Amino acid sequence: MSMAQSRLSARPGHSAAVRVGQVMASLAAIALMSSCATPEPVVAPPPPVVQSVLPPVTLNQGVAQAASIYVTFIRDVGTIRAGFPDAESIQSAMRKGAAYDPATLSRGMIAYASILALQSPEFVQGVRQYGVDETQRRQMINAIVRDPAYAATLPGADIAAGLIVSTLGQDIAALTVIADAVEGDAYTIQERNDPRRRWATQPIPDRALRLESAKTISAVRMLPSPQESARLFAAANAGYGLNVAPARSGPPYTPAVVNALAIAALAALGAGGEDARPNTDALSNESESQFCLDMSKLNLFQCLAASRPSYEDMFCVGRHIVRDLATCTASSISPAPFTVSQMQPGQAQAATTPAPAAVPSRSSVSPTTASLNATPYSPN
Repeated sequence: MSMAQSRLSARPGHSAAVRVGQVMASLAAIALMSSCATPEPVVAPPPPVVQSVLPPVTLNQGVAQAASIYVTFIRDVGTIRAGFPDAESIQSAMRKGAAYDPATLSRGMIAYASILALQSPEFVQGVRQYGVDETQRRQMINAIVRDPAYAATLPGADIAAGLIVSTLGQDIAALTVIADAVEGDAYTIQERNDPRRRWATQPIPDRALRLESAKTISAVRMLPSPQESARLFAAANAGYGLNVAPARSGPPYTPAVVNALAIAALAALGAGGEDARPNTDALSNESESQFCLDMSKLNLFQCLAASRPSYEDMFCVGRHIVRDLATCTASSISPAPFTVSQMQPGQAQAATTPAPAAVPSRSSVSPTTASLNATPYSPN
């Protein structure tokens, strides 16, 4: 075989070896390049979404206890009846009706009104819908504490206010009926054909002692009712249990109603519990409501100081205990102006018919509440 033929026969094997070498070189180059490349970053999984948990409706025991004082006192005064059989029965009614501290009773009324507001699911849910986000819930709490009137702008406030106005309106109506009857009886008992006239026209013994006794009773601390406190506490935190009839009352609202709505709104946001007592206690204080009761108590003392026979004490009971309680309650829930009467027993004696009192009529207790104007009050 010639040399040329030997070279030709060697080419196929040579080509295969070249191709294998090229492939190996390419793989080595790729491996080298891969070792020098920047690795892809590892993407961390997203953090878990933390859902805000809205606290339950929470109102502290202090509010329920304050409300129980108002409820039990008004209930006791509601047992006073005209037709007193003797002088002692008048004094008993006097002691019962004078046994209140204006500041305590005012706080109790606002506390009770806040629990009435919490009986409105429209208001409670209207407030709670903004509390799902914790940041927003905190902002709302701060806004209410800073300006209680903010609560009156929240959804359902008109329904909650309606429950306050309509329920307290029933108290007003019942007290007004009693006041009319007692004041009227102060004139009836003076008639010659009334057998009670004999003792009713006699001078009251120990008038000064009687007056001091009324002042002492007024200064006695009012204590909450354990049973009533438990009932109101349960109703406040559950949102039911007081069997109130639905009603609406639009603005403007009195300071007492505004403060009651604010307490209820804080409770709806879970911010009315035991640790929130400073806020709920502050909102339970309202100067206008307390001032009316202060003036009523002052007028009662002046009435007793001027009173001499028993029928004049009867007038003091009807006018400056029962009627003034109705008047002060009305002025606390209605923006219409009301004044506490300052008529004294001497004027009552000179009158031939019971003098008209500066109290709301049944159709004007709450001029902003259409449902109340349409439905006359009736005593419980």
